[in-house]
Amino acid sequence: MNWEYFIWFAIPSIICWIGASVLVYNTKFKLLSNLLFILGISIFLLFIILFWSSIQRPPFRTIGETRLWYSFFITTTGYITYRIWKYKWILSYTSLVAVVFIIINLLKPEIHSTNLMPALQSYWFIPHVTSYILSYSMLGAATIASFILLRHVEKNENEKKLEDLIDNLVYVGFGFLLLGMLMGCMWAKEAWGNYWSWDPKETWAFLTSTTYLIYIHTRIHKLNIKISLWILIIAIIFLSITWLGINYLPSAQDSIHVY
Repeated sequence: MNWEYFIWFAIPSIICWIGASVLVYNTKFKLLSNLLFILGISIFLLFIILFWSSIQRPPFRTIGETRLWYSFFITTTGYITYRIWKYKWILSYTSLVAVVFIIINLLKPEIHSTNLMPALQSYWFIPHVTSYILSYSMLGAATIASFILLRHVEKNENEKKLEDLIDNLVYVGFGFLLLGMLMGCMWAKEAWGNYWSWDPKETWAFLTSTTYLIYIHTRIHKLNIKISLWILIIAIIFLSITWLGINYLPSAQDSIHVY
């Protein structure tokens, strides 16, 4: 199952997610909406499994492969969030984000070789990258919710529930972020002899985690919610640079994290 077959799994997944996002607003089609969204996730996961088997290595090496996982995790996170907190709009927004990443992958196919360079041939590879992508998907969902809340900050029950949703997503996402960073340190020690070298990607990862920690600090001390939400938006910008933007910075061309 090579990358050329991706479109035949991507399109059905997109159709299922869009259909579910539309039908969720009609109570008559609530069950159908849930089934469609789960079906879309299942189809997408099936491709990941078959693709993994085909290339005979974990599909985490290239940016396109991480976008693949992000699309899967953001929709899964969105669906779980919807089931717990009943925010129907979360399905639409997480589906939109996933579709954007899928379209980028369709328009920018990559070479997915079966070989991994020695530095990536480590048992830390899968848990490290998985933890980060899980973190990114949760923090991305929190940012989506923050945009909604910024539009109308009012002291009513629904907005308070949305604040709680954002906080919970950030807390869990931040936990996975730190876990991924810790495993990365252990991996770096094995591969290069140092836990931390202030490589450009490591520096931006530090800035990202620090910004999310500042957000958590503002929430603990009950500062103005608008300040906290804007910090969350700054944090997602730093996260995007850490994940994607770092590859385009001149200072990162000699980075040990650019493969």
